[in-house]
Amino acid sequence: MILEGHACASGAGTIIAAFATWKGAAFGTGLKTYSEVELSDREKKVRGSIEGMPEADTFLIERCVELVLEHFEIKLGGKVKTSSNIPLAGGLKSSSAAANATVLATLNAIGESMPPLDAVKLGVRAAREAKVTITGSFDDACASFFGGVVITDNRKLELLKREEYNSKVLIFAPNRKVFSSQTNVKRSELIAPYIDMAYELALAGEYEKAMTLNGFLYCSALGFDTECILQALECGVKGVSLSGSGPAYVALVKEKQIEELRSAWESCGMEGRVIETSINNRDAMSL
Repeated sequence: MILEGHACASGAGTIIAAFATWKGAAFGTGLKTYSEVELSDREKKVRGSIEGMPEADTFLIERCVELVLEHFEIKLGGKVKTSSNIPLAGGLKSSSAAANATVLATLNAIGESMPPLDAVKLGVRAAREAKVTITGSFDDACASFFGGVVITDNRKLELLKREEYNSKVLIFAPNRKVFSSQTNVKRSELIAPYIDMAYELALAGEYEKAMTLNGFLYCSALGFDTECILQALECGVKGVSLSGSGPAYVALVKEKQIEELRSAWESCGMEGRVIETSINNRDAMSL
């Protein structure tokens, strides 16, 4: 017996990073992670692989498969493989997308379903066990799974708000990696009162102001350059931020601002690439 399942989930960008207060906000992007799951009663373990990264740690995606099977009391093993166009360890929610896609692909393989928030929480649990997150990244996981803009309380695992939001997105992804699990939490906690102000702006629907304030605060706390943010503001952009724990920057842009900001970021002195996408307002899905 062989069971196969496929699914995809989107990456996300930051409005409010949750390191300081455990409260966050994020939006889905058009970048995607795809997961393929193959299960068999002949296999006892789950083995994972990531396309193009033979040495990568696959515990997260393996644990996602295991947790779904444990939930339904199904004893199978097999393989899970992910592929993605989301830059790894860039603050663009590659882990959340991989977890969501793998949970859905496993459900697809076994012909089962569960409430969407329960599926998200399984992926968050796997991310915590894999130690790829500090707060559980519930905000990122919800943005990846549900699309649109989400606002969450990560400590309580509560989704407080979700709405569709249309905007082009420009991303600057430097050629280096920063893992969320290594974020300086003590430095982040120093800015908590001011992150609370940004969070209140987000709750009021002032997403662009919220993310720009978030960007300046976390750049200062975590030691990132604010030049990319200032360049975006010079181009007339209203919403720009460090995404997650960096090093990527994300901006909500109008069509007429794209080329000017692309040019500015490409000549900013940091090696990296500029990615053009849009806010994704669709749910993660089985394929």
